[in-house]
Amino acid sequence: MRHGCTCGRGRAWVLAILLACVLALLPSVDALALTTNKATARPNEDGGSGVIGGIATRLTWEGTVEEGEEVSEVTLTLPEGGSFDGTSTKVTALEGLSRAKVEGEATPAGNRLTVSFSQPVSAGMLLRLEVEGMTFPSAGGDVVVGGTYLDQSGERPLADSKPIRTIANTPLQMMVATLDQSPAVEAWNANPFLGMFFKPQLLVTALFSLVPGWLLCLLIVVIAYPFAIVLGLLFAFMKISRYRPVRLVATLYVNVLRGTPLFLQIYIMFFGLPMMNVNINNNVLGVLVIAINASAYLAEIFRAGIQSIPLGQYEAASSIGMSYFQTMFSIILPQTVRRVIPTVTSDFITSYKDTSLLSSVGVMELMMFSKNLTSVSGNMTPYVAAALFYLVVTLPLIKAVTIIENRMANAERGGGPQHHKGKAAAAQEGGESAGEKPSERVMRAEALGTDPAPAPSSMAPSLASEV
Repeated sequence: MRHGCTCGRGRAWVLAILLACVLALLPSVDALALTTNKATARPNEDGGSGVIGGIATRLTWEGTVEEGEEVSEVTLTLPEGGSFDGTSTKVTALEGLSRAKVEGEATPAGNRLTVSFSQPVSAGMLLRLEVEGMTFPSAGGDVVVGGTYLDQSGERPLADSKPIRTIANTPLQMMVATLDQSPAVEAWNANPFLGMFFKPQLLVTALFSLVPGWLLCLLIVVIAYPFAIVLGLLFAFMKISRYRPVRLVATLYVNVLRGTPLFLQIYIMFFGLPMMNVNINNNVLGVLVIAINASAYLAEIFRAGIQSIPLGQYEAASSIGMSYFQTMFSIILPQTVRRVIPTVTSDFITSYKDTSLLSSVGVMELMMFSKNLTSVSGNMTPYVAAALFYLVVTLPLIKAVTIIENRMANAERGGGPQHHKGKAAAAQEGGESAGEKPSERVMRAEALGTDPAPAPSSMAPSLASEV
């Protein structure tokens, strides 16, 4: 029995000796006298919440001095490309909730900042360094703040902070930074109205940020409008149908869609359909609601265009044996299209602007991007930038409509080019000046004792002669 106890004791001694040897071979790990709590940076993205590299911002570093320790100096280090040059540093030491009287002298040198304290920071104190005007590396990425500190035992490494997410500096950001430093821009923004609606820095940022929403706007209306044209033609034919029930259905469709707000139609489509277990992508729903709404207006445009064609053309076509459908698609519709092009273009402009209402249901179009940027910046300039995107499309279309209308009006007045002879030659042969009125022509003929020449007809050739 005693022999067993002796063996057990011997094994314990052997294990203890082995453990002591292992611990002796391990590198010694000293407890840190200064613990890094956090490092944060103030957002410097104009109109955003990001931290951009290469642009001045404020770095706030916090650490806690451990029990029984004192810290006399702290050095913060940034990765290559960061800079503390030209910075100002505010030192704050808190003991509990009370501010301790600790002063420090900051010495910036490239990507290093050394802060020496007038008296050591005591144990248990919270040390905060606020560095104004520093810059992170322009390349962006996750940046950690490291460094060293001095305590009673000498210089020791400072634990790295948690990464600070930074944005790479782009030409756009450099342009904004240049505007920020311009005295003229500062004076412009000092005016409350100009600074709220036309802030140059935010306008430049918004013009680049809103491009995806603008492209979605264009995509929605460009896809929706062909469907709207087909639906509009269908209901235009239904409205002029000889069958009363068909006309009633078309009239109800057109009047309801034209007589109710598009905003309500959007809400019915986006919130009503899911209640009926019909789930469709938001962008597809946006195309559908714009197409359906525009089709009601196009139906009236096409109906008016068709009914503006003289009945004599129907009769002329019938007299040479053409059917109703042949007459409609070969003679009536081509003329209708020419007549309604200006009105259809104006309706396209309206539909393009109406896509802004889709922002109310979360479609990420132009106005939704503007709304988000306005919420972040607290400034109305993004809406002005959105207006510029609308004008980029609407102004050329308005100009095109004006040109088309002028040419059509000129053609109807007989103001087209004369292919066979010029006005001067015609006036010489007929003995009249260009643009002479019929009454003046008759008076001149009576004075000369000749018969007045008939006035050239400006009316289009009849349908039968064309056929």
